Amino acid sequence: MKLALSTNWCNRRLESGEEIVDKALELGFDELELGFHTTRFQADGFKRRLDEMPVGSVHAFCPVPVSAPQGSPELYQLASIDSDARALARFHLARTVEFAADMGATAVVLHAGRVGLGTFLRRGFCSADLRDILQKNNNDTASKAYAKALSKAMKLRRERGAALMEVFRGELSGLIPLLEKLGIVLGLENLPYLEGFPDEREMIEIGRQFAASPVKGWFDTGHDRVRMMHGWLEGVVRPPEGDLGLFAGMHLNDVKDYFDDHNAPGDGNVDFAALAPLARAVDHVVFEPKDHVSDETLARGVGLIRGLYCGKTA
Repeated sequence: MKLALSTNWCNRRLESGEEIVDKALELGFDELELGFHTTRFQADGFKRRLDEMPVGSVHAFCPVPVSAPQGSPELYQLASIDSDARALARFHLARTVEFAADMGATAVVLHAGRVGLGTFLRRGFCSADLRDILQKNNNDTASKAYAKALSKAMKLRRERGAALMEVFRGELSGLIPLLEKLGIVLGLENLPYLEGFPDEREMIEIGRQFAASPVKGWFDTGHDRVRMMHGWLEGVVRPPEGDLGLFAGMHLNDVKDYFDDHNAPGDGNVDFAALAPLARAVDHVVFEPKDHVSDETLARGVGLIRGLYCGKTA
């Protein structure tokens, strides 16, 4: 099993791609995922060092588009009811896929989009609202106030998700020829809010429908934990053992339950041992800590994962 490091951990504090490669080698990583904070200057440095540190995956949208003030995984949304928004996402995702192929990567990770839960006159119960209600009720997902709000939000989420699914299938079908031509798998990531699309059931539905294509799921461990703690999984079994083949890769990060902390593995409450079957089934296992994580803490996380998944320590 190769372990990769997302460059999002250090893209904004190490200037060149060469410096980032040196740091990844120092920490014992086998390859990189080029994150959405990657600049064109850094990309040139990564390319010069591919013989020492290969690139396994790229996180859309990468490198940072010249029209964007900064990198973000949700600059553009391919899963959108708005046709102009989809056109922009389609264009920039195609550029990311072409870039990934040029860097020798085999996968592109995508935040597909969000399902709107409001109306013209009312915002509705969005993720932030649900978190507020949950905190006011001692983080008890079974409390009457939270259960009532969640039930309404989930019903609307299912209805609008079904409508968005029809549009999104068409976008995926249109992308498949480019993915197949360049040998790239598109990984649709689970997102840490109720509005995130696709959700667990939608991801399995897409995976099964497009099983013969280069469209897969991408499992983020911290995002999944956040969703579980808020009661957004709707009884979905974790880990997804019956559908392991529908996933292309994983982002490994830890959280302290209710917020998307992106800590190093071992610095939170994710059960990484339970996710070992999934980690062994996917092609890409990527550490994705935020930049607040120290070298020492990340190194401990690498040791933990090598022990759990590879049967050895770093």
